[in-house]
Amino acid sequence: MPNPHRYAARLNAFGVGARHYWPGKNKITALDLIARAGTVEGLSAADLNYPDHFADASADQVGQALDAAGMTLNGLAMRYYTDPGFKLGAFTHPDAAVRSAAVDITRRGLDTLAEMGGRSMTLWMGQDGVDYSFQADYRTMWDNTIEALTQVADHNPALDIAIEYKPNEPRAYALMPDAATTLLAVGECGRPNLGVTLDFAHVLYADEMPAHAAHLIARYSRLLGVHLNDGYGKRDDGLMIGSVHPVQTVELFVELQRIGYDGVIYFDTFPDHSGLDPVEEARTNVLAAERLRKVAAGLADDPALAQAIARQDAPLSQRLIHAALYR
Repeated sequence: MPNPHRYAARLNAFGVGARHYWPGKNKITALDLIARAGTVEGLSAADLNYPDHFADASADQVGQALDAAGMTLNGLAMRYYTDPGFKLGAFTHPDAAVRSAAVDITRRGLDTLAEMGGRSMTLWMGQDGVDYSFQADYRTMWDNTIEALTQVADHNPALDIAIEYKPNEPRAYALMPDAATTLLAVGECGRPNLGVTLDFAHVLYADEMPAHAAHLIARYSRLLGVHLNDGYGKRDDGLMIGSVHPVQTVELFVELQRIGYDGVIYFDTFPDHSGLDPVEEARTNVLAAERLRKVAAGLADDPALAQAIARQDAPLSQRLIHAALYR
């Protein structure tokens, strides 16, 4: 029976061990990465970075590679940080011409997304922020960001625009560091095709609870994407899912079930850091997600757990969680 859940993984991870996987091949392209990702049972979707993954392949070629790998396009994600011109910001750059260029490249990304039949564009604006006090005018940065987001959302209202927040990196302080700030921006823009992507590791080191963040996003906006990974809450570790915070991961799955999220789960993990086999790492993520989702499905409507939560009876709720997780 085919897996009803849809999973995607970070394509760049599949470049790990390239010399052994593609002996004698000097240049690895997005088409190669897609083909290798397609060898992982359970990965049925892919997200591509724009413009990076289209440097050596056209949209048609990428689409053909996805078809050959048995995968569908989940969406595109903008990448501004690879362009040194955006080091001081993309939407928040002090030069209006640079801000305009950032909006224009995003529009081209949206056109490519539409051409490929995709629906969702993710914006991670890590370069939009500051490194020092008195480096920038926060009011101006905010106004410029709202203006840019509005222009991007209006370019093609049929496409969803998801903001992926993160506390920092590469800037020391990001303008969109947490769920609450991001929701303020989405609300101010007032565009129905604008929403939020939740990244588990980003949530952890924003000092948030993943399930709570998901609830707030669904309550005040739209949860347009979920990036699963794990970490120790100090940085974007990108560890395999459930490896550090299995209970919080299960709680997030319960919340996703309650809010009716049925989108792709994207494994934003980094086998690169320790040279893990990316195929085996992705396979472990799929198996872990299936196992934890099964646990979550059994807990979502558990009357004993519901009663314990209603009373904030932590000892009882923890016993029930332990019984479901550790058999």
